[in-house]
Amino acid sequence: MKTLNEYQMKANGFISEDGKKNLILNGVLGLSGESGECADIVKKHLFQGHDLNKDKLKDELGDVLWYIAETALGLGITLEDIANYNIEKLTKRFHGETFNKEDSINREE
Repeated sequence: MKTLNEYQMKANGFISEDGKKNLILNGVLGLSGESGECADIVKKHLFQGHDLNKDKLKDELGDVLWYIAETALGLGITLEDIANYNIEKLTKRFHGETFNKEDSINREE
């Protein structure tokens, strides 16, 4: 794969038949669960003395991406649409190409 959109189309083949009946609902519920698993890995590292399992976190981040791709498909948009929109939003929010504290504190939604 070379692009996010190619990934999205390939990932589409792994959606269950029941999941395809409601891509948005299945996608956001899956996204919630998988992002929770990411948080749990970091929580265990920070507060329970576990080593940070980067391979497991990478695995879970892949699952997050998969559910984002599915949700986007349900909305009729591509991952590249989302990525481009997000950069445009951040550029407007921070009035440029990088983070700055003042714009973060005084940001307009």
